Amino acid sequence: MVFSSAIFLTTFLPAFLLLYWICPKKFKNAFLLLSSVFFYAWGAPKFIFVIIGTTLIDFFLVGRMDRSKNENERKAILVFSVLMNLGLLVYFKYMNFFIENVNVAMKGMGLESSIPWTKLVLPIGISFYTFETLTYVVDVFRRVHKPLKNFWDYQLYIILFPKLIAGPIIRYHDIADQITDRSARDNSTERLFGFYRFCIGLGKKVLIANTFAAFADSVYGNAETGLGALDPNTLAAGTAWLAAISYTLQIYFDFSGYSDMAIGIGRMIGFKFPENFNNPYISQSITEFWRRWHMTLGSWMRNYLYIPLGGNKVSKGRLYFNLWLVFLLSGLWHGASWNYIIWGAWHGLFLVLERAFLLKAMSSIGKITRVAFTFVVVVIGWIFFRVEDLASAWGYTVALFGGNGRSVSMPIDIEWIVLGTLAFVFSFFLLLPKTQKIQDAVFGERDLRNVGHVVMTCVAAALFILSLSYVTASGFNPFIYFRF
Repeated sequence: MVFSSAIFLTTFLPAFLLLYWICPKKFKNAFLLLSSVFFYAWGAPKFIFVIIGTTLIDFFLVGRMDRSKNENERKAILVFSVLMNLGLLVYFKYMNFFIENVNVAMKGMGLESSIPWTKLVLPIGISFYTFETLTYVVDVFRRVHKPLKNFWDYQLYIILFPKLIAGPIIRYHDIADQITDRSARDNSTERLFGFYRFCIGLGKKVLIANTFAAFADSVYGNAETGLGALDPNTLAAGTAWLAAISYTLQIYFDFSGYSDMAIGIGRMIGFKFPENFNNPYISQSITEFWRRWHMTLGSWMRNYLYIPLGGNKVSKGRLYFNLWLVFLLSGLWHGASWNYIIWGAWHGLFLVLERAFLLKAMSSIGKITRVAFTFVVVVIGWIFFRVEDLASAWGYTVALFGGNGRSVSMPIDIEWIVLGTLAFVFSFFLLLPKTQKIQDAVFGERDLRNVGHVVMTCVAAALFILSLSYVTASGFNPFIYFRF
């Protein structure tokens, strides 16, 4: 069940919110936990027991680790828990990839035998809740925060349905106190702002991302729907750019829209989730891009991987290697395929170049030029993220610059033009002066007067109705990060 599905919008969400709001305070967590279990089991009933089982083990292990005065025992528990959780992630998410590549290597060496293997089904959201489990273990080990005393509260932290499927990735110490007490934020104003945020995210996902997805799929293909890809050697540069920009806008509005919906639902029930996106396409460097894109993943990678590797307190050579390695692993986190690894390495390369000399070299070329250069780097990276076949991905990249010498183009309908214009305005909105206040007001970071609430309620209701109409009228409703 995804947030942009008709059953969620018309049945689950209204029923859940109504019952949650009238539920007595002492039963709210229990009801929220049961609702979260039902939400996850709806789409992946077999794997709900994997989450419950690992969280049960982790809860008692971490409790023992916190009580222990023996540092060696504490470290042993930490290592066991980390290996257990990462082991499950590796088994479900990467074993297919590993076996396939081993078999290809064996065939390349002329061996007739291969490793027999039945492909595993990936549990929904495993990358997100595994990282959150690790934050709990590590934060308690570092004594950043005391462990939760109640197992069901810990279970709720892991399986809380608004952020379960696709984040934001919430570090344990950022939400621990909210698990036990949300009374300060459980009021009508917060619910209104949560509703606005949810509807904005829904509109971004359904009205904008889905439109760009249709055009991107018409060029790159879609194995899930059986739509074949166009030969990159036949594409005109203009069409290649339109396809690449379509996917660039699709993935942003798709994922940021889902994050907005998660933050909005959380706010309607008293939680404050961290922001996950901050207008990433206005970035003037790849370094800045990763401060604005999927910010909770970037924060996780920095605090639990980059800093333990030495952070900035190492030699330049080691620093560059650490940066590149972290983003190589970031690419691998997104998917068990070489194209994700290439995408991570691409971003890692530019981060290293910027640390070495590129930031200084670009400082004199002007803000808009820096934004345009960074945007092109990001667009090229998204081609490798989107297209699994590396030869085809390279072909689509070459086509951007007219390298194939072809001129076959595709027609663009008026809907793409209108939404494309709006999407670009939204993507680069903060480049305009004095626009941060508008965004803060819409996202509830500034107080609104009564007339502001009336306007936002009308806008949110219109977005909800339009999005629901689109969802019910069309069976085309992909979600990119659902697979991660």
